[in-house]
Amino acid sequence: MADSVVTKPSATASTGTFDIRVILAFFAIYILWGTTFLAIRIAVQEMPPLFAAGTRFFIAGVLLYGFMRFNGQSRPTGIEWRNLTVIALLMFVVEYGALFWAEKYVPSGIASVFLATIPLITIVFEMFVLRQQQFRWELGVATLLGFIGIGILLLHNGEQHFGILPCLAILGGVVSWSLGSVLTRSLKLPGSKPLTAGATMMLGGGVLLVLSALFGEMHPFPHVSIRAALALLYLIVFGSLLAFTAFVWLLARMPATRVSSHAYINPIVAVALGYFVANETVTARTLAGTTLVLISVFLILRKDKVLS
Repeated sequence: MADSVVTKPSATASTGTFDIRVILAFFAIYILWGTTFLAIRIAVQEMPPLFAAGTRFFIAGVLLYGFMRFNGQSRPTGIEWRNLTVIALLMFVVEYGALFWAEKYVPSGIASVFLATIPLITIVFEMFVLRQQQFRWELGVATLLGFIGIGILLLHNGEQHFGILPCLAILGGVVSWSLGSVLTRSLKLPGSKPLTAGATMMLGGGVLLVLSALFGEMHPFPHVSIRAALALLYLIVFGSLLAFTAFVWLLARMPATRVSSHAYINPIVAVALGYFVANETVTARTLAGTTLVLISVFLILRKDKVLS
């Protein structure tokens, strides 16, 4: 899934020549992140959700953080560790704890659409809560369009059977992620993005495992089937390590708004994969709500690109 935030455009370092690495990197953030929603769905059908989420991020975080330290990156300072902990709680514990739990009850395609609202919620925080940018009618209308799409998805649909509470849990996690995303711009964090990502995943995964134990998920210790283990391994390697590395690599070479286009590609991949592979129901209402959300995200990212 999308382990990303809406960021300000970075400097473009394009040479104008064909680079197969760019194609592979976009494949990673478009396709690999899009497939993680189904992998989460598979994992939590056989494993406790907090245990699955904690294992994914703790292992991925330890590997990434250790790799960056081995390659000479400096250890975070005390203040940076404090800020990393805040970000980890908001962006991994709350967000992914809610997502993994909700996917026990919500189809992976629907979950991916709700997660695609991160740019919408981030804009709300930036314009109305923290006042980091001025209100613009174009962004306001695009955001409203996205919330209409969410409303359509939340309306009762006799052809789909999932509760509203798991959907609200995902949206609550999106709010937490968006707040953490905005705070990363003002908190002092390590200069290395991969080191920061590794540290926050490691901290967030550790807290999720502690919560898993406190909620009784480890008593007795969960039985992990081969199917669930493979899904978890896929999330660690392809979702958290390869795709995120590609995301950071792309951010260093082109505008962040272009990289953030994965926000409206991932749900398409997830909905299609859920329908064709997992036999998840896709109704006209699902398609209508999804379309409105994706149009909203597209307009927000496009407007940010034009005005930045």
